[in-house]
Amino acid sequence: MKASRVSFPAALAAGTVLVLSGTAFAHVGVQPGEATKGGYATINFKVPNERDNAATTQLEVNFPVDQPLTSVMPQDVPGWTVNVEKTKLDKPLTVHGKQINEAVTKVTWSGGKIESGKFQQFPLSLGKLPENADQMVFKAIQTYDNGEVVRWIEEAKEGAAEPQNPAPVLKLTAAKGDDHHGDAKTDQAKNADKGAGHGHDEAAGKNGSDTTARVLGIAGIVIGLGGVAFGVASRRRSA
Repeated sequence: MKASRVSFPAALAAGTVLVLSGTAFAHVGVQPGEATKGGYATINFKVPNERDNAATTQLEVNFPVDQPLTSVMPQDVPGWTVNVEKTKLDKPLTVHGKQINEAVTKVTWSGGKIESGKFQQFPLSLGKLPENADQMVFKAIQTYDNGEVVRWIEEAKEGAAEPQNPAPVLKLTAAKGDDHHGDAKTDQAKNADKGAGHGHDEAAGKNGSDTTARVLGIAGIVIGLGGVAFGVASRRRSA
């Protein structure tokens, strides 16, 4: 009886962990999940196949229209065809001195297959990332060869549980250039202090050498005078 009471809760807990783990890792996501504001980044849309009786045959990723990106470059994925769609901007952007009139709004991969129990990564190079936002939300649509369509488009809300079909999110963080400059200044200061200490040690070494030379010189004079006095005394005795 005792063994059954202990094993049942343990089995229940293990089953719960497996279920939660499957839910957490089954959706379409972005890797890495963070990038620097105002910069360029290479990201991967990771697509797992969560169906036992169907293969994923298409992924469509929609870009936020209020955060236009002037550069979206896909990397070739063997067995897949990629299509990049652009839309005209209401207000042109200026990037590196060049005026941009359109931005990417959708990227679609098709023609390949993600079999059951496997996943595929779809790489993109993005830029220039927004400077005045903390994240970018990409709404993704996953299509299976049996006609099923799963829309990963739900945005998470603060304080609420994770939605059933969460949209991929790329977190945007501030650049860390200021810290680097601070470290450089600190290193310069340390080197200056080190140099000053080295100079002090050299000066101290020179002073010590001079003092030793003086002591040896005086000792030599004393010894010499002692020798002269001994010689004079010897002569007087012999006389």
